[in-house]
Amino acid sequence: MEHADHKIRCIWANPKNELYVRYHDEEWGRPVYDDHRLFEMLILESFQAGLSWECVLNKREAFRKAFDEFDLEKVCAYDEEKMEALKQDSGIIRNRLKIKAAVNNARIYKKIAEEYGSFAKYLWGYTQGQVVYENDKVSSPLSDAISKDLKKRGMTFVGTTIIYAYLQAVGVINSHESNCYLYEHRS
Repeated sequence: MEHADHKIRCIWANPKNELYVRYHDEEWGRPVYDDHRLFEMLILESFQAGLSWECVLNKREAFRKAFDEFDLEKVCAYDEEKMEALKQDSGIIRNRLKIKAAVNNARIYKKIAEEYGSFAKYLWGYTQGQVVYENDKVSSPLSDAISKDLKKRGMTFVGTTIIYAYLQAVGVINSHESNCYLYEHRS
């Protein structure tokens, strides 16, 4: 789809939402190695389940505020009172199960990071540090394997489709469409 700046982007990059276009151009599909950012994106992707990414992205700043800028230590320490406060925050998606999962997943994320030296090492270890170039998929053997391992460790809202979207978001998988100006193909 061609935009006002005459660049052709992936079809999902809504040209009427500047925030979404910036996300497409500046973040989506770019390799992320920073554990803080990887944590933020994992939490946000888990809130996407059953919703559109655009909905979550539009609430991103409210999520950052509500979740203490995605400070892993703080989120790991959330208690029932804090989770109840999050359920009352109209700026975020107020799903009780997703809020509980975010806190639980934070604690498991921290354990994985400690085990591997960083969550990035764990995640990128699945591809030996290489970006996977593919599109037109919603899951893959890679997302299946990571999802299975995260579930085995006790995470929830990390099914293969959510993990595939996460891998695309953090650049482990580059899925820009072939007509998009950011498309890259490598064999």
